Parts: sequence; C-alpha cells; structure tokens
Amino acid sequence: MTGVEASEATFALPERPRAAGRQDWTAWPGYNAAGSGYRGYWYPVTWSNHITKDPKSYTICGEKLAIIRDAGKAYALHDRCPHRGVPLSEGDQQFPGTVSCPYHGWTYRLTDGKLAAVITDGPDSKICGKLNVQTYAIEERLGLVWVYIPIANEPAPSIDDQLPRELVENKGIVGGRIQPREGNWRFACENGFDEGHAKYLHRTALWRLFKPMPTWNITSIVPEGRWIYRVQEEVYWEAEFPGVGTWTNKRWWKKKPDETQISQIGNVGAGLDVNPVIAAQNFPGFASLSMPGVLRIAYPKFIHYEFYVPVDEDNHKYVGLMVNFVSGAAKLGFYAKYLGAIRWLFHGQFSGQDAWMVEVTDAPPEKLYRPDVSLTTWRNLAEEEYAEKIADAAKHTPKAPVRPTRERRTPTPRPAPVADAQIPTGTSE
Repeated sequence: MTGVEASEATFALPERPRAAGRQDWTAWPGYNAAGSGYRGYWYPVTWSNHITKDPKSYTICGEKLAIIRDAGKAYALHDRCPHRGVPLSEGDQQFPGTVSCPYHGWTYRLTDGKLAAVITDGPDSKICGKLNVQTYAIEERLGLVWVYIPIANEPAPSIDDQLPRELVENKGIVGGRIQPREGNWRFACENGFDEGHAKYLHRTALWRLFKPMPTWNITSIVPEGRWIYRVQEEVYWEAEFPGVGTWTNKRWWKKKPDETQISQIGNVGAGLDVNPVIAAQNFPGFASLSMPGVLRIAYPKFIHYEFYVPVDEDNHKYVGLMVNFVSGAAKLGFYAKYLGAIRWLFHGQFSGQDAWMVEVTDAPPEKLYRPDVSLTTWRNLAEEEYAEKIADAAKHTPKAPVRPTRERRTPTPRPAPVADAQIPTGTSE
C-alpha cells in the first residue's frame, strides 16, 4: 500500500453537553400545530363602518371570508363560489338579501348561503337549492365586526362569554387601531405577555419618555377564571451587574417612582388615582392573557387590549383598543387626546417596536430564562383549554352514515358436465 496507512483505532466524537432549557414546542403539541390559529373562537375582523353593501375579503385562521352588509346587518360567507372557485368578494348585490358571483351570476342568500338563483341559467335553473356556501356567525361589538370560526358544526357560543367581562358590564369609549402585520400570531401574543421585554425594548419609546420603568422584576403567574395574570412580587429600579456595572431606566427628566410600593395597576409605580370601574375589577396583576390570544393591560385611567388575529402561518392582524370608562364631556377630552397623541405614540411607535420584534422572531429552537414563565404558563393554558374545546366540538360532528354490511352470495354449485355418448362406428355388410 502506498501513502499513509490509516490507523485501526476508531475515533469517537465527544458527547455534546445537553443544552439548558426547552429547545422546541413538543411539550405543547396542540400549540405547536396552531400556526394558523385556534378555531372555535370569535375574532375581530374590521371596524363596523368598513362593512357596506359591497362585499370585502378577509382571511381568519386560514379561512377566506366575504363580508357584506344588507339592510343594516352584516353577513359572512365563505369567499368562494362552488361553480368555478371565483371569490364572492369580487361580486356584488343584484337582489336584496343576496350576493352574486361576478362570473356567471350565481346568487346566494346571505342568511344561509343557499343558491337562490343562477342569472345565466334562467328562472327555472335546476341547480338552485341544491348547493350552498358556508355561512359564519357574525356580531358587532365595540365598533367592530366579529366572526366565529367553527371547529366542526358546533353552534356559536355567545360572544359576551368570550369578551372581557368589564367590557360587557360597563360602558366605555374606544380608540383603536387595526393593522396587518408580518409574523406568526403566536409570536405577537407571547410578546404582549412577555415579562422581560417592555423594560428594555420600550425604553426608547416616546410613550415612555417621561415615565420610569423598572430594570427587572420577580413575577409570578396567577390563574383566575379564563385568564392568567402577571403579578409583580418584587420590583427593582436599578441593579449592579457583577463585572459590567450598574444599569437603570431612571433618568433625570423622568418622573421619580415610589420605590416603597408595588403597583398591580400599570407598571410605572404606585400612587396614582385609579378609575372606579378599573378598581372594581380587582385584577390580581396589571397584565393578563386569555384564549384565543387576548391581552389586557390595566392602567390607572384606561385599559388597553390587544387581539392577535391569525391570518395564516406568516401573517396576523393586530387589533389594539384603548378603552376609557368615562362619560359626558370627558369623552370629548379622551377622543382629542387619543387622536392627537395616543394613537401615534402608543398604537404607533410604541406598538411598532413590538411589531418589529415579532417580524424578526425565529423560534423554535429557543432557550428560555426565568422570566419566560409567562410564556410557558400561557402555552399550558392554551393546550389545556383547546383540548377541552375540541372534545366539546366533537359532540357536534355529524357521524358518517353506517352502511349495512353487504352479504356475499354463496355461488350455486354447477352440476357436473355429462360425458358425451359413445356412438359405435363400423361398416355394414
């Protein structure tokens, strides 16, 4: 043999140390599979005044919807004509209570989706009444249109059972913003409830220009009803980090926090007067989260809500609402303040920092740290609640008809063939 002969010894690669923390989402298989969202919930779609007699197209949980208004009421249908697959949102209304496909004039009732007329096949079209498009339960609350995306054939529950209780029981005025955003809805939801990011990511937000933020907290996650709450146990406004130095969010121009108290209403310190409606809720913590991805942040004078509406695996819709529980002349003051400042500072630049992080997040794999108990508790909540919802929806799934077993016929045995008679042959003399 020429050259250098290989050694007969085998060399094993050193064993890689096991990484700390969870690396993937296999502990939450349902959550891992919910890239396009959870069905079986009400979702806000758009502002009520955006829905007119001209149908518009929306996608929720991967489901394409055509939404139209007729005689003051909003309706939602599956956005596809069964004939050739043309979107009904490209059509219009040729008859009251219907929507017509722009291609051949197939016309569907808004109430139940039944094919009521085929304009290009005449009044006696034989296909009428033989097919339909799916319709969806729809409601209007808080100036928004909401659609229920079913799991199976289950009836839609009351939307009031899903909305935050304080919004159902009290009157408030709403300022808000709806934006299409890149990134999966789960990243947006986890960002909203994330314990650590606000103190660091939002330290440059104009909304926080004069408001102090803690450096770090010790937080517990407390369940109550459908919600989980972030409860601040300890708050540290500055800290000495060994080997690197002191870090603080304090600045000479910011309001000085009261470091002797811990506030569970807002995260900028205690001592502020709280709106009576907000105080009456007795929230365990100022940040709370519920299915199917509803964030609630309780401040002393208003409550901020974020709805993370799934569109598909790579896109979601951000619905941010600021609700103020005031009446009379105070309403005008809130609207002026919202349109003049809050909309641009809070629902604009501040929320835009979150949108930036959601867009660039790439997980799993991931390595979690102590404050991420907020994320793992949320995933556990989602996993458990949706398993119950799936089981309940299964009761409404129609069972396939059972066909009776067809008995096989036993073939009748054929009689044995009869041998041909032998006819003697010969010559006669």
